[in-house]
Amino acid sequence: MTLLSFVDVPQQRPYRRLARERRHDFREIYDEFIPDSAVTQASRCSQCGVPFCQIHCPLSNNIPDWLSLTAEGRLEEAYAIASATNTFPEICGRICPHDRLCEGNCVIEKGFESVTIGTIERFITEKAFDNGWVRGPEPACERSQSVGIVGAGPAGLAAADRLRRHGYRVEIYDRHDRAGGLLVYGIPDFKLEKHVVSRRVDLLLEGGVVFHQGTDIGRDLTFADLRTRHDAVLLATGVYKARDIQAPGVGLDGIVPALDYLIASNRRGLGIDVAGPDAAGHRVVVVGGGDTAMDCVRTAVRQGARAVTCLYRRDRDNMPGSQREVSYAIEEGVIFEFLSAPQAFAGDDRVASVKASRMRLGNADSDGRRQPLPVEGTGFGVEATLVLKALGFDPEPVAEMFALDDLETEADGTVKTAGLTGRTSVPGVWAAGDIARGASLVVWAIRDARQAADSIHQDLSGP
Repeated sequence: MTLLSFVDVPQQRPYRRLARERRHDFREIYDEFIPDSAVTQASRCSQCGVPFCQIHCPLSNNIPDWLSLTAEGRLEEAYAIASATNTFPEICGRICPHDRLCEGNCVIEKGFESVTIGTIERFITEKAFDNGWVRGPEPACERSQSVGIVGAGPAGLAAADRLRRHGYRVEIYDRHDRAGGLLVYGIPDFKLEKHVVSRRVDLLLEGGVVFHQGTDIGRDLTFADLRTRHDAVLLATGVYKARDIQAPGVGLDGIVPALDYLIASNRRGLGIDVAGPDAAGHRVVVVGGGDTAMDCVRTAVRQGARAVTCLYRRDRDNMPGSQREVSYAIEEGVIFEFLSAPQAFAGDDRVASVKASRMRLGNADSDGRRQPLPVEGTGFGVEATLVLKALGFDPEPVAEMFALDDLETEADGTVKTAGLTGRTSVPGVWAAGDIARGASLVVWAIRDARQAADSIHQDLSGP
């Protein structure tokens, strides 16, 4: 297949199920590429001299190389290249906001549209699984040292894979009953079906990684005891403390954190009977504009909500989440109230409505984002019997939870680390993922975990 075919071949993605079909189930919304289509779409790559797709990928994936190999039908080699830099290419191919990262920085002129990098990455990895090319960690030699990892989310799993490949004994401690963290309990199946995560966990188990599920460090096992068990410890706990809304009536029943809602939904999807919030029959209002907010609105649609509205204080162009997710939500019937923010919640014992006002964008703040400011006299109401707060997450007090008085933290509560190494102020303790970076993307958690694992390896293997 000839490369540079973008001038003749239009962009095409795998078949996306119609909104009227997909809004009634939690299956992933895209089908797989058929091989010929994947080869054709990969051939659209321009093989540019400066690959901005690779530059804007947190993992610096060698995207032009595996696109070229895919275009030639050399899928096993394409997977080898993709997996060399990415521990979980099949996961990133599904959930990364490609429109903000690789695809959004493709140098193909906008009139021709970018290469469909994410769906091709998913395709070659699924073919690799189908053909038995995906292998778990198989260390060339076994080392005597062990590493304990706190947290079985994407950072913990990525670090475990890399450390086990180096030959270390690796044990993961997690308070949930299943490994995967937010990959399992936070992200809905319509974006990431759970078998995709569980098969990776199975490979780690086969490779010798030991999991201690249902083990809460600080409660079931002290951090001091954990350190005596292992030669090094990696903190990969993530951030789960929901940011709250400062408005009258926020304490009414029916106003719940987004993650509580998503965890309950995902646990039901796993066949676990839980009594958490459910959107069936409710008029749902979601406050926020990130990927978690989009997960909430689209989950509420599938649960049978009577109406779903998203309030976001900035405009659509300034939403922090993926624009594609916004488009999918609109297709599925979600109403968006941009430049709107809640001012109060009304109701007797349970919330009945949200009182909001229109906003305008003022001057940019220290982060470069224009500040939302209320517009006087523009109040309006939205009927709501379930409100989901999706305003982001802050770290829990790690130093306090683990009784680590000498653990230095940043002003926002994240663990302070020495640059890209992940090394903390406590000897023998590293940190990676959201607990060190702050709430961010899975792909950044993988990147940080791989670097922290290499730093641990360098420290334990000696000069």
